[in-house]
Amino acid sequence: MRAGTMQDRLIVGLDVPTLKEAEKAVRELDGVVSFYKIGYQLAFAGGLDFARELASGGTKIFLDMKLLDIDNTVAKGVENIVKMGMTMLTLHAYPKTMRAAVEAARGSDLCLLAVTVLTSMDEQDVIDAGYEYDPHTLVLRRSEQALHAGMGGIVCSAEEAEAVRRIVGPNMAVVTPGIRPKGSDHGDQKRVVTPAQAIRNGSSHLVVGRPIVGAADRRAVAEAILAEMRSA
Repeated sequence: MRAGTMQDRLIVGLDVPTLKEAEKAVRELDGVVSFYKIGYQLAFAGGLDFARELASGGTKIFLDMKLLDIDNTVAKGVENIVKMGMTMLTLHAYPKTMRAAVEAARGSDLCLLAVTVLTSMDEQDVIDAGYEYDPHTLVLRRSEQALHAGMGGIVCSAEEAEAVRRIVGPNMAVVTPGIRPKGSDHGDQKRVVTPAQAIRNGSSHLVVGRPIVGAADRRAVAEAILAEMRSA
């Protein structure tokens, strides 16, 4: 997926507990934001129907489901997600899972994203999970596997975006969560980068959740982040 304008490259995470709050955030950001991420929290509170509604009106939706299951289950899930009109979908970067998803999405416009290492995880977390690689090495290994599987993009920390971009080339999406404007709270994110640095590192799309949806003036914060992205 090729990156468009900076507005197309900012994805706001609707990480809110209710559909009412999500609808309010979208109204407040109308005209500034055109791309939203919907994950588990909102999905299980009516967010899937909301995603369909937004997509039918031309809004881009990143469905952050991080699929991982047996091949047939993943494939059938992807087939239905294609019918929903979603723009992006995440799945964990297991080679068999990625190949099944790519085949199921073939011929559609759905951009499949490989989740490499969660940005809430540091080296000790990766060791505790049983991996022999440090986070950076694991991200690069999974990026290579995603490229060979025919995936549309990678999800990684912006700290790794430059190295990932060298592996996947110019055409794959490099989507980076864990974006925090200067002075904002890191929350549970451990590998964070500012919006401008993420763009300079080669990110095609930036996912920003709490710094925007948790702000008193969401519109102003989103506009400030877009300005910083354009200055990169």
